[in-house]
Amino acid sequence: MSAYYFPIKHLHVTAVVLSILLFALRAYWAVVGSEHLKNRVVRILPHVIDTILLVCGVILAAMVGPEQPWILTKIVLLIVYIGVGTIAIKRGRTPRSRLIAALVAVAVFAYIVGVALTKSPASWFVW
Repeated sequence: MSAYYFPIKHLHVTAVVLSILLFALRAYWAVVGSEHLKNRVVRILPHVIDTILLVCGVILAAMVGPEQPWILTKIVLLIVYIGVGTIAIKRGRTPRSRLIAALVAVAVFAYIVGVALTKSPASWFVW
């Protein structure tokens, strides 16, 4: 393992925690129709955090070998999470649809975390 592995992994995990916390807050604001979503920091900060998360993830994947099935699973689920997340925060037409999308997005996110921890596409179902 490279000497940079653990610092990059730590930064990646920190970005994961910040990303889901900020997503949950923004999703809540989207469901209740809060004006906070229009705040410049609220619009920009998630992109900064998610860029850090993604860059660290790509570096880590390169270090462990991107051909791992669990890494491909995380990539596919990330695409699903992004799609459902946009419905939760921007594209959902009603508060109910935004709420349902937010709950699905959080479930997908939890599954991704399980894949990362178990190093298995089966995620939490391995244990």
